[in-house]
Amino acid sequence: MKKPYILIVEDEAAIAELVAINLRHSGFECEVAVDSAQAQSMVFERLPDLVLLDWMLPTMSGFSLAKQWRSQIETKLLPIIMLTARAEEADKVAGLDVGIDDYMTKPFSTKELLARVRAVLRRRAPDVVVSGSTLTVGVISLDSVAHRVTAEGKDVKLAPTEFKLLNALLQQGDKVLKRETLQNMVWGHYSDIDERTVDVHIKRLREALTAVSPAASAQVETIRGMGYRLSKSAL
Repeated sequence: MKKPYILIVEDEAAIAELVAINLRHSGFECEVAVDSAQAQSMVFERLPDLVLLDWMLPTMSGFSLAKQWRSQIETKLLPIIMLTARAEEADKVAGLDVGIDDYMTKPFSTKELLARVRAVLRRRAPDVVVSGSTLTVGVISLDSVAHRVTAEGKDVKLAPTEFKLLNALLQQGDKVLKRETLQNMVWGHYSDIDERTVDVHIKRLREALTAVSPAASAQVETIRGMGYRLSKSAL
């Protein structure tokens, strides 16, 4: 199966290892960050499909990190499940109010955690179909393992950057992505390219898709004044 990428932000090694083992056995790809600084760096190197975030972290709390992510363009929609020993109702309300998607108190059942992870992923990306290692939206399919793209069943030849750009659009389903967000997702948070470079590569992506399937090319929509979106079907 295509493996959704989960970032575990947890400073207790035993808990992080237990969660990681269970996630991997259940078909997920995952990495561990031990504090907020490392988590922030890893998120901007590669945007996760979901973050499991411990509340009590050294230096900056997971609660503060969640607030920071919700205020940043590229992580505003990042799915987050908070893991914490804080079981008071006020803490749960504060976490949900800051914009986390779910809240689990320690100790927790790994079976329940896995169920909640799947539920959040289904809820946050309902239009993305995962089959094997292939991610499909509309007539476009991308196989991340074989590094292959097809449109209406026909192969599309893409350069590495256009492949990454299409993958970023596919991963976000039907959501609009600003140029800055795509820039960070494809080239990295600290890249020195300007937003016009994104436009150039979107143009190249469309040209490659058009050569095989005009309908696929039409799925890559420009949202004036905002950015780009991969629609479920050509309009």
